[in-house]
Amino acid sequence: MLQAALWGGIAGSSLFIGAMLGIYKEIPKKVSAFVMAFGTGVLIGAATFELLINAVNEGGLLYSSLGFLLGAVIFIVAELIISKKGGNERKRSNINPEHHSGMAIFIGTIIDAIPESLIIGVSLLENHSISWLIIIAIFISNFPEALSSSIGLKKDGYSKKKILILWFVVLVLSSLSSMVGYALIGPSSEVVQGAVGAFAAGGIIAMVSATMMPEAFEEGGPIVGLLSAGGVLCSLILTYFG
Repeated sequence: MLQAALWGGIAGSSLFIGAMLGIYKEIPKKVSAFVMAFGTGVLIGAATFELLINAVNEGGLLYSSLGFLLGAVIFIVAELIISKKGGNERKRSNINPEHHSGMAIFIGTIIDAIPESLIIGVSLLENHSISWLIIIAIFISNFPEALSSSIGLKKDGYSKKKILILWFVVLVLSSLSSMVGYALIGPSSEVVQGAVGAFAAGGIIAMVSATMMPEAFEEGGPIVGLLSAGGVLCSLILTYFG
């Protein structure tokens, strides 16, 4: 359980690194978009090659399909709610004209982090060892998210200290989510573990499609499609040799 919390914290540490760069350094938007595009591909690959395949093998196609769809639906419903408060701008570095999206951005980021952190605990249970693919996928994808969001929050008038505190809270919650997920799912049957893995995969696919892909294309142009494909290929290679 403590191992799940540790790896959840390591994977989420890129949030803090990205926030620091967003606050103190000027990073070209294209660079952030390219990293986000590659991270999107890696996450898609991790959700598919690691989570869904293991879920079907353990829980069967029916329960895996239901879990996958439920994860996607819950994320999109949450996304629709926070979007009305400005939370849809959490991965963007533009200023919010209404100057009140900070808490929505914070809540939206936590919603993103929950399925990501959950799969660390699930993968640890399924494989009986940490999945480097999952850790790398989450680490890469978190970096541009925190970078863009921190730039936007800074433009919105949030102090550097407050921004760092917000991201530190997300980091702690990511670590706790991995630990709690491991503790709650551990005693469950393989069917339940598979369904939860599929649920997390559905949430991740919905998240990258609704938030990361549009931002990457807007800032990076069509080339991000190739980078995303490269991320999926990277996931396949890591899975094959893992």
